Amino acid sequence: MHSLDNVIWQALTTKQVQFAEARGQARRFMPEVTALTGLGDENPQNFASLGELIGPHGTGALFLDHPYEDRDGWEYVVGAPLLQMVCDSRTVHQNTNFEIVELGLQNSPEMIELTMLTKPGPFGPRTHELGTYLGIRCDGKLVAMAGERLKVPGYTEVSAVCTHPDHLGNGYAQALMSAVMRGIRERGETPFLHVRGDNTRAVKVYEKLGFKTRKRGYFAVIRKV
Repeated sequence: MHSLDNVIWQALTTKQVQFAEARGQARRFMPEVTALTGLGDENPQNFASLGELIGPHGTGALFLDHPYEDRDGWEYVVGAPLLQMVCDSRTVHQNTNFEIVELGLQNSPEMIELTMLTKPGPFGPRTHELGTYLGIRCDGKLVAMAGERLKVPGYTEVSAVCTHPDHLGNGYAQALMSAVMRGIRERGETPFLHVRGDNTRAVKVYEKLGFKTRKRGYFAVIRKV
C-alpha cells in the first residue's frame, strides 16, 4: 500500500499515533484535534467498531475511494467528491510582499473563527498541534492561514488554506502555501493536499504551485444513530 492510500488510517497508525483513539480496526483523531476518522478497511465490523469509538450521535469524517453507501445505524450528513493532489516539483515560489507569522496555541480562537467563516475543513482547538501553521494579518486581524495536518512516512499534508472573504485576490493563499511547502521540503518530505473536486478556483491555485492530481475519491461526514 502506498503511504497516501487510506491516508487517515495510515497517519493514525504511523506518524500521528499520539493523536489517535482506537477501537478494533477503527481510529479517530482526538475530537478536539480534528473530526477525521479512519478504518483499516470498509467492512461492517470496522464500522461497528467506529460506532463504539465515537458513541451515539457522534460524527466522523471519512476519506473514501467510492461514494458513501447507506449503512444501518449511520446517518449521512454531508460529503462531496475529493481530489488528492501531490507536489513533486522542487520549484520554490518566493513572495516577500507579505509579513507571515507563525500561529500557535494563543492564536487558536482566531484560527477557529476564520475556519468557521471559510470552511476549509474540520478544525478544532488543538488542530494547530498537528504541525506548523502560518498566517497573514491585516490591521492586526488574522485574514489568511495555512498549515500542516496529516503526516505519513515521506509526506505531509498542506491544509486549512483559507482567506477571509474580504481579502480574496491578494495572493495570500499562494504565499502561505509556498512557505508551508518550503518547511515540508526542508524535512525531506513531499507536500500533498486534499480539495473538493468541485472547488475549481482552489484547484487552479494548487496547480499553479505544482500540485497534480494523484487520485480521485470522496469524503463523507457520517453520524451514529
